[in-house]
Amino acid sequence: MKKEYREAIEDSPVIAAVNTFEGLEKALTCDSHIIFILFGDICNISEIVAKVKAAGKLAVVHIDLITGLASKEISVDFIKQRTKADGIISTRPGLIKYAARLSLFTVLRFFVIDSLALTNIEKQLQNVRPDVVEVLPALMPRIVSKICQMANVPVITGGLVDDKDDVISMLSAGASCVSSTSEEIWQL
Repeated sequence: MKKEYREAIEDSPVIAAVNTFEGLEKALTCDSHIIFILFGDICNISEIVAKVKAAGKLAVVHIDLITGLASKEISVDFIKQRTKADGIISTRPGLIKYAARLSLFTVLRFFVIDSLALTNIEKQLQNVRPDVVEVLPALMPRIVSKICQMANVPVITGGLVDDKDDVISMLSAGASCVSSTSEEIWQL
């Protein structure tokens, strides 16, 4: 992982995740060095990324959530060439592999809903090699601890994190940081 991204993760116990323009405006002034962009479409994603970059923050686009983009490699090309984003988030291993080849920062997102999902994480980590893993929902300290032990990359937890106790619980379980749309904890 590039030094810049590692330092940003280490310096940001809470990553601001934004899903509205109002949230974006607030995130631009928060302490987080990274902003996860969870909204937008092909007409406005360049503008959204430009605002994040102008604020001196790393812009990481959840490519699966951008309206108008398909789950194909050309979408990764679009994000890199037309938005100048620093990286992508995706649940699709193929897009993560391709983004890594383009030197984008990669976040492979997993939804842990059962033991099969946990087994899948281990397999995907061996095959895909993302820069970081994001696990949702976050509020499972014992499971997060297992994932942190099996992962050879930093683990971010997200989903349902909305107070200081949640953040402390996830960091204590071994997560490198948490991502949250809850503006109240962006300043932790």
